[in-house]
Amino acid sequence: MTPRTCVMRDAWITLGLLALLVLWDVLGLDLAVVRRFGTAEGFAWRDAWLTRQVLHEGGRALAWLTLAAVVLDTWRMKLTGPHRREKLYWVGVMLVCLLLVPALKRLSQTSCPWDLAEFGGSAHYVSHWLWGVPDGGPGHCFPSGHGVAAFAFLGLYFLWRPHRPQAARRVLVGVWVVGSLFGMAQLLRGAHYPSHTFWSAWLCWAICATASAWRHRNRLARRQAPDLPFVQNQGKNQA
Repeated sequence: MTPRTCVMRDAWITLGLLALLVLWDVLGLDLAVVRRFGTAEGFAWRDAWLTRQVLHEGGRALAWLTLAAVVLDTWRMKLTGPHRREKLYWVGVMLVCLLLVPALKRLSQTSCPWDLAEFGGSAHYVSHWLWGVPDGGPGHCFPSGHGVAAFAFLGLYFLWRPHRPQAARRVLVGVWVVGSLFGMAQLLRGAHYPSHTFWSAWLCWAICATASAWRHRNRLARRQAPDLPFVQNQGKNQA
């Protein structure tokens, strides 16, 4: 598959996922799903060992260890394939994901499910589309910051895709599986609606797909650059 084909496919996937996300929000499925796990007494899995210690706190530690391993490989070049400059580029993209989504979360006034009055809190449900509309709770819950601990590493798929496509696909599946586990844990705990995790995943994918397209465009520009002086000289000779 050519780089141009990959870029076009990435764009269609990005738009398709966005359409599914918008449809999810339009149908109002968040509250319907969360109600299956929460009661007036709260969420039974909120402080469970599996969801809190293993998948939440352990997941955060796993993300930092993974990032450290990626940075170490960038400098020590243990894995053959991409050159150092390319690896540094994608480390930067992954850091953008890790920083941007939590920053958006800090700006959001959307509260977590466990803050809703019907689950023992004080807030009322307000769609995350209604920016600037308070819901009576603490806010700062959209999108999912924990989901980014997995989905930021979608950048590894884009990094390795041109060099080891089969390994890149395994990375892609692994990231989606781990991210889904993190999202499910936060749903069971009442920490996030499903869409919070979906939007984190989409944002990370969109950032990586855009970075891949940008890199492809710059590569094409560099290949064409040496021809420019020759074309200019030909124009002068004809004049």
